[in-house]
Amino acid sequence: MKKFSLYILLLFCSFNYGQELNLPVWTQYLADNDFVISPTYAGIGDNFKVRANGLTQWVGIKNAPDNQSLYADFRIGNQTGVGLSLYNDRNGNTRQKGAKFSFAHHIILDYKSKQYLSFGLSYNINSFRIDIENFQPTEEMPIIDPSITDDRSRSNNNFDVGFLYRWNRFYFSFNANNILRKDIDDFVGVEPNQLLNYQAYTGYVIASKHNKNIEFEPSVFFQMFDSDNRSATDINFKYRRFNRDGDYYWVGGSYRFLNDQFLKPLNVGPMAGIMKNRLYLAYSYQLTINDLSGYNSGTHVLTIGLDFMSGISNCACTKGTSYRKYKNNGNNRN
Repeated sequence: MKKFSLYILLLFCSFNYGQELNLPVWTQYLADNDFVISPTYAGIGDNFKVRANGLTQWVGIKNAPDNQSLYADFRIGNQTGVGLSLYNDRNGNTRQKGAKFSFAHHIILDYKSKQYLSFGLSYNINSFRIDIENFQPTEEMPIIDPSITDDRSRSNNNFDVGFLYRWNRFYFSFNANNILRKDIDDFVGVEPNQLLNYQAYTGYVIASKHNKNIEFEPSVFFQMFDSDNRSATDINFKYRRFNRDGDYYWVGGSYRFLNDQFLKPLNVGPMAGIMKNRLYLAYSYQLTINDLSGYNSGTHVLTIGLDFMSGISNCACTKGTSYRKYKNNGNNRN
């Protein structure tokens, strides 16, 4: 009975998050893909960057959430970038699909001190659907309600806005997501119409004093939902090492906690990735650290990607914060 209660609680919490029509944020952004966090990163770094993610959450629990997503961004001018995000999310008998179309513009605040400011905007379209074809009779309800004759679905249109400030190897971004209220439908019952949530992401790239091919990158990600002020924080750390050709590998870890349970771990796990000849592969594992840990084996995220068409823009405001990555790609932007 205890296991069943925990299972129901887990699915209920997941359903509430799913109703809010957001791309689920785990560690995808740490796979050298800051564009997951904010549209302001569109066009920064290599001219064309593609990342595909597969996320399997709470492995071991039947009908647990499963997500696939694709991110692509590129420059359309020396100081302007555009991007596209697509995702498909399944949680039990609920389905979500969505797309984001993003635009970013980057300006130089001070060339000598390497201060840059970026602004971003995303248009979002999402659909939420309940798969009634999977409904099965139970002992408590031996006959399915005959009034349920079709899948229940709903679409939502919204916008994200944000800014990004960079000073040499320091970066800070702030985003307001889903800034419009959502139209609600009577068939859903109790449903939040305020989807606004805030995300802040900051970090610093530290170059090793002893080896010019090594970098360290501590970072923090914060997210808060406006509807009920629930929030969570990720504390991350990455170690990155380059070779002579500019290829690199990295290892790191992420530690997530709810802010009303300060520093009490919710998820924790290792990450690793490699870039070779513009091909990218990364994997992260997040272990759930709470009462549900005995009923699942954690969350797995696999990322594959491709970076290409580098060296088109000579504007310093489109360089990334990793010194070695953009020194070796021929852009001459450092």
